[in-house]
Amino acid sequence: MPFIVVNGPPVRDLARKRALVAGITEVVAREYGQPPENITVLIREDEAENVAVAGNLLADRKTE
Repeated sequence: MPFIVVNGPPVRDLARKRALVAGITEVVAREYGQPPENITVLIREDEAENVAVAGNLLADRKTE
């Protein structure tokens, strides 16, 4: 059973989260040839102050 983890910025709108997991489930189910019931999607949301690229926090990039 495929287990998909999505790491990214917070998605505050629940409707957008629903659309995201529905779309991911649809693609993964189709490509793996599995029923949607076998697909698990986990969303991990990371605030900008907890993520750095090239040694710089994303929270600091917003202010530059």
